[in-house]
Amino acid sequence: MTNAAEREKHVRIGRHIKDVVYAANDGIVTTFAVVAATVGGSLSPLTILVVGIANLFADGFSMASGDYLGSKSENDFYAKEEAEEYREVRERPDDEREEIRDILAHKGYRGADLGEMERLVTANKTMWVDLMMHDELGMQKPGGESPLASAALTFGSFVAAGSIPLLPYIFMGAEAPFSIAIASTATALFIIGALRSVFSGRSWIVSGLEMLLVGGSAAALSYGIGAVLAAIVG
Repeated sequence: MTNAAEREKHVRIGRHIKDVVYAANDGIVTTFAVVAATVGGSLSPLTILVVGIANLFADGFSMASGDYLGSKSENDFYAKEEAEEYREVRERPDDEREEIRDILAHKGYRGADLGEMERLVTANKTMWVDLMMHDELGMQKPGGESPLASAALTFGSFVAAGSIPLLPYIFMGAEAPFSIAIASTATALFIIGALRSVFSGRSWIVSGLEMLLVGGSAAALSYGIGAVLAAIVG
């Protein structure tokens, strides 16, 4: 495997890890916030389960569909601009060569080196257009992954992590203490946060504690709102 292909593979894996971590974080924080709000509102375990599961799949689908539409729009926009660049290279090659000279000169090429680099780049239309897309338009070529596959990964990560706060109520029913949901969610939040260190470069302990703090704050706020509303209503 060439160095370029290896770098591309690592970038793609890193992007997938990032998507999984963020989807899992959203899933667990959102679902636990719903559970905390319903518990704070003194609702029944069955209500907690029904509302939690409905919210889990609805939010998971919403996030996945947003991921799909965003990725597809990005791919479509890049393809449109790329086709336009190919058309300009085909119909106005002299103008496009001049733009390539300006780009290469900006990169520091001068004299004979500038002329040679211009010749090499413009001899390969793919390289020519890629350079124009990156340096003239400031656009990065989208990754090769399918928008549908990316959306499926997002949905799976969201639902898998988001189900953790609901597991005590699924397996223990009405007897499930809220403390078990808190403990399992806190553990999962710390692990998910620690995984962020893979692409953030930060300490896994700091990343884990940061995620735990953010998720815990959202849960505490939701619990408080539920308790206040329950007191007001009745």
